[in-house]
Amino acid sequence: MTDVVYRRHDPALGEFALRTLDPEGDAGLLHGWVTHPKSAFWLMQDADVDRVAREYRGIADHPHHDAYLGLWRGEPAFVAERYDPARVELVGLYPPVDGDVGMHLLCAPTDQPVHGFTRAVITTVLDWLFADPDTRRVVVEPDVRNTAVHALNAAVGFTAVGPIRKPEKDALLSVCTRDQFLAATRGDLPA
Repeated sequence: MTDVVYRRHDPALGEFALRTLDPEGDAGLLHGWVTHPKSAFWLMQDADVDRVAREYRGIADHPHHDAYLGLWRGEPAFVAERYDPARVELVGLYPPVDGDVGMHLLCAPTDQPVHGFTRAVITTVLDWLFADPDTRRVVVEPDVRNTAVHALNAAVGFTAVGPIRKPEKDALLSVCTRDQFLAATRGDLPA
């Protein structure tokens, strides 16, 4: 359950990796992250550990949704989700294109932020997603009020498509092609 599926060396911050998330084993750790005030846009502020485990068990059991624990220098530091937006999250809310992959990303809240960390995390996750030759675009749908994430997404190549209304939030649908990602991150990736 804890196999590393991807590794990336960031020139400034070192080793990042993604491993399969263990819904029950990682629930306590994730609970502290998703209920933290800095994670309000994750929409799990009132969750208990059992609910966190159930949510991630549901993702693990879903045929079109996966979750991964992100490691930085070998320690848990973020969570990433990959999903098929034509079957999960965005069904009927946008016209999907073959090769679309949805992404969710949450960095562990900290009182001691590291300069460039969040950009290194999203670069790692996108590099992993685009390593699959079938991935043509990555699709995200953050809350329209989450301006920090919109700026981060733009910095790595995302283009805003426009607002969409989801049952739990008003979101800004944005997409990033492989070429947009590579153009935006050439200095972040190994040659």
